[in-house]
Order: sequence, then structure tokens, then C-alpha cells
Amino acid sequence: MTSRKPHIAIIGAGIGGLTAAACLRRIGIDAHIYEQARGFTRLGAGIQQAPNSIRVLYALGLKDKFLAQAFQPESNDSRDHDTGKLTNSQPLGQSILDRHGVPYFLMHRGDLHAMLADLVPPDVVSLNHKLDGLDHAPDGTVRMTFTNGETKQADAVIGADGVHSVVREFMLGKEQPRFTGRVAYRTVFPAALLGNAQPYPCVKWWGPDRHIVSYYVNPRRDELYFVTSTPEPEFDVESWSAKGDLATLRAAYDTFHPQVRTILAACPDVHKWALVERDPLPKWVDGNVALLGDACHPMTPYMAQGASTSIEDGAILSRCLDGVDRDGLHDALLRYEATRKPRTSRIQQTSAQNTWLKEPHDADWVYGYDSWTVPLAN
Repeated sequence: MTSRKPHIAIIGAGIGGLTAAACLRRIGIDAHIYEQARGFTRLGAGIQQAPNSIRVLYALGLKDKFLAQAFQPESNDSRDHDTGKLTNSQPLGQSILDRHGVPYFLMHRGDLHAMLADLVPPDVVSLNHKLDGLDHAPDGTVRMTFTNGETKQADAVIGADGVHSVVREFMLGKEQPRFTGRVAYRTVFPAALLGNAQPYPCVKWWGPDRHIVSYYVNPRRDELYFVTSTPEPEFDVESWSAKGDLATLRAAYDTFHPQVRTILAACPDVHKWALVERDPLPKWVDGNVALLGDACHPMTPYMAQGASTSIEDGAILSRCLDGVDRDGLHDALLRYEATRKPRTSRIQQTSAQNTWLKEPHDADWVYGYDSWTVPLAN
């Protein structure tokens, strides 16, 4: 029998799923994405992209779009919540470009998602496809059933369907992530609403039991993003679109620096979601089914590496599958897991400590990672 390149199904059209599809198609592998949503929306969220993920995204041809749409801060500052005293300033801008060869970007999450969506033809993404069943067929393929009644088959399935991954449930059983007892309030709003106030371009304000991060999300500096980590142990809604109460938010930060209070006073609307975490999973692969991104290594946002590690996953997955036929898929997926798991476990555990960059750190082990050249596991 003549070998052929495998057909890969990806569950989830988020940042990780889109990156994986783009990386696989880059090496000639047929990849199709199934997404439960009926369409994409530009929710009010910012995102940080460090050199470790930018190396992947530049290789996918997105350099010009990043330079045009994303903000490059000169530093990432940490300050005491009330006095504003600088506790650490991580050099970015030209400094990180000189050190790592690519920039550090801040941007709107929706803009990044749109860039990635443009990398795959529209017919590669099937919307309104919520996974309902998953099983290994007798011929070695994986059969998927969806709540809309459709059934599909693929040589391998990649679960890129987030922290509440249905693919992971089929693989490991139902399990709730741990609620940290903390919530994130977040939004993007027009900087013009700040009047004459001039917020720091990229800053984290560290309080004794809470913090707030704010930064611009484009080179024009006309949109400002902020996100908090706020103790609210009674809240457990994890929707990205749940609304938060502005009065509650402002009261939670009424002892913070005047700049923080000015930002919160100007903010017209806010969303909130519960911050959850999981321990590293015992396995990412079952037969020809594998997990990617938040489905296998969900993490707190305190290192701004959740999306970046998902992007790394997509590049490493493509390297492991390059030149592999159907019969070699399982071993290739195990190689992907073995290559990625030690790094993502370390980042998960480091992020959970919520001390990253509060004081000077060696960030090179995170930012210096190159998904295209790092050795693959044997």
C-alpha cells in the first residue's frame, strides 16, 4: 500500500488550534478544524506575545501584521500597589530585539485571532460543530460525532478545545479544574476616556493579595487594556463574556495608586471570569488522539504564557508529524508530548506562584525557546 500524508482533525479554532492548522498546512499536511461557535467575536481582551511565540508567528508570515497592529513597549514594569515604587523593570523594546532577535508585542487578542484565521482558507474551518463523541474506528482512524448530527473521520484528532476540553474528557474522564478563588476583571477601552491622564505603557501593580496589569494594545496607544487577579472565592463562572460590576471592581482597588483608580474610573464596561488551574496531566496522547494548549496545560495568566505555549505546541506538533505516514502517527504524537510536557509543566507551576517579574528574573529560559530548532524528544 502506498503511504500518504495523514488527515488531521483539530477540535477548536482558538489561537492554539489555528496555529496548529497553519503549521501543519505549511508542511503539506491536510488539517481541518471543527469549532463549536457559530462565528468569531472580538472580545475585550489583551494578549502579550513574547519572543518564544513570535518566532513561530513570524515563520507563518505574520511579521508585517504584527509591526502594523501590535504595540512594542520599552519595558514591563512592576510597581507597589499604593506608593507606585518600581520593584522591577524588565527591558523590552530594542533591548529584547537585540537579545532574542524578535520583538515583544502587546495587542488585542481579537487581532491576533484574526491574523491566525486569515492563515487558513475558510473551508478549512467548520463552525457550529460541537464535539459529542469520539472513538477509535476498526480501521485505525478516529471517528467524531457532533451535536449537529454530523459524523467525521480523521487519521488523528488534536484536542485544542480549551480548559473544558471535551477531547480530554473522552481521554481521561470528566474532571473539573480547580477554582483558585480568584477572578479576573478585564476589558479594552478607548484611551481617550482617560482625558489628560498618561498611564504607564505596560505595568503590573502588585498588592498584598491582588494585582492589576494594564497596557496599550496597538502602536497608536488609543486603546488601553487591563486585567486583574482579585479574590472572590464565591464566584465560579468561567465564561469569557460574563459581565462584572464596576462598583465592586473599583471598591476592590480603592487603596491602589491614583493611576489605577483613574483607569478604573474611566472604564465604561468590564468582563470577569474565574481563574482556574489544573495539575499537569498524566498523559496527552491516547491512540491517535492528542491534546494541545489549554486542553492539556491550562495555566494561570500570571506569566502571560498561556497562548504562547499553545503556539509553541502547534509548531512542535508540525515538526513531529513532518514526513510521518498514517502508521507512524501514534509514535509521532508521543514524541510531541515528550518534547513539550517538561516545558509546559514548568511554566504552569512557575505561573501559579505569581511572582514572575515582580523582582528581577532570568527570563531567557522562557523567551529564548525556539520551537523550530529545539531538539525533539527521542
